[in-house]
Amino acid sequence: MFAVIKTGGKQYSVSADDTITVMSLPGEAGDAVTFDNVLMLGGDGEPTVGAPFVPGASVAAEIVEQKRGPKVISFKKRRRQNSKRKRGHRQDLTLVRITQLVSGGGAARAAASSESPET
Repeated sequence: MFAVIKTGGKQYSVSADDTITVMSLPGEAGDAVTFDNVLMLGGDGEPTVGAPFVPGASVAAEIVEQKRGPKVISFKKRRRQNSKRKRGHRQDLTLVRITQLVSGGGAARAAASSESPET
């Protein structure tokens, strides 16, 4: 089973036990994260495409590490004017491991019922 999620303005195709690098998310290593913006779910049968999101579907993940991307140099030079500027930038990133895909059908209801105790 796989899912297409949207986070940080980008789309990622993920399945269970995948490790992806996304834009910076709040939290420490070991914290749980849930991505609710699921655009598509695919698996054995027909894929489920959302309009724009699949209702009830979510992707559970765990933060592995907070890190920074490679240094990008922005260099500007104006010829014959003795003018130049050099600036560096490193983007904050989060390494995330996908733990579980929850579809919007009976699996979501079963997961919710197992978490809440019945009286």
